[in-house]
This record gives sequence, structure tokens and C-alpha cells, in this order.
Amino acid sequence: MRITKETKGIIDEGYRYKYEGDIETKESLDIVLDKGLFVTGSIEAGGSIEAGEYIKAGGYIKAGGYIRAGGYIRAGWSIEAGGKYGISAGLSISCKGNLTFGLKCFAGICTWRTIKDEEKTVTCGTFCGGTLEYGILNEVGVEEEKHVIMVDGKEIEISHEDYENLKSTLEEEK
Repeated sequence: MRITKETKGIIDEGYRYKYEGDIETKESLDIVLDKGLFVTGSIEAGGSIEAGEYIKAGGYIKAGGYIRAGGYIRAGWSIEAGGKYGISAGLSISCKGNLTFGLKCFAGICTWRTIKDEEKTVTCGTFCGGTLEYGILNEVGVEEEKHVIMVDGKEIEISHEDYENLKSTLEEEK
């Protein structure tokens, strides 16, 4: 699948392109744009994902093959390259969840200008990959998902596990 500025649903915001929702394909995904791409949902490709500029997703980024971007790669949740394949970015790589790949990861391999340490940093919740060949690892841990429920008119924050247990109990009572 090829994404260009003529692709249905692509919005030119001036400084980047935006796509509302998820991008999914069983093929490889080739992003051919003159600016970065922000996808409000997730990006999933059965093959590899490649972009000349940056890639940003509100959800996860998942490829059956490698993931490569000329700029940064960012995901609101996880980033996963399939099987033995790796990830390479001209600038930083970041996700709040798991960063998973096979062989190698390269961040900050920018060839067009001098970069700072933060531009070659791999920030992730959990590093589940192979080898970070180039870049600086910043593994921050995964935040536990919380839910807010109302009890007697008061908001109470509970863990995801407690929420699921409560939901199961309530469904059993029906």
C-alpha cells in the first residue's frame, strides 16, 4: 500500500499530514510524503513500513517486517517490527508501551545535520527487542492503566485488573 498526499483521508495541516483513524494493510506500507504523517489511531502492515519523513501514531505501530523512517518514529502505545526485522530512524524512537523487534535498532542516524542526544534517544515503556546498535536507551516502565468509576456520587480510580474483575462480577450477576 502506498500513502501519498492524494490518498483518500489524508489531510494537509501545513506542517504535517494527518489521517483520522487506523491505517491497516496486509502488504508493506510505503509512505511517500514531503512532510511527516500523524495517524490518530494505529498503523499496522503485514509487510514493512517505510517513510521518508517521520511517523507518529496515537495508538500502536506494528509491521510484519522492518520499520524505517527518515525522521522520528513515535507511538502512543507500542512499536513492533516483525520476526527478525529491525527498526531504524533518522531521529528518535519513542513509545509508551513495548518496543519489540528482532535483530537491531538504530535511532538518530541522521545524515543531514548535527543532532543532540535527545534526537538519538530510544524511549519506551519496556525494551523487548534485540540489540540497540545506535542510540541512547531510556526505558521508563509501563504505566498501569487506570479506570475511573462512580461510587455513591464519588469518582474512584482503580487499576485495570480491578476494573476487569468488577466488570466480570457485574456480568455474572445479570
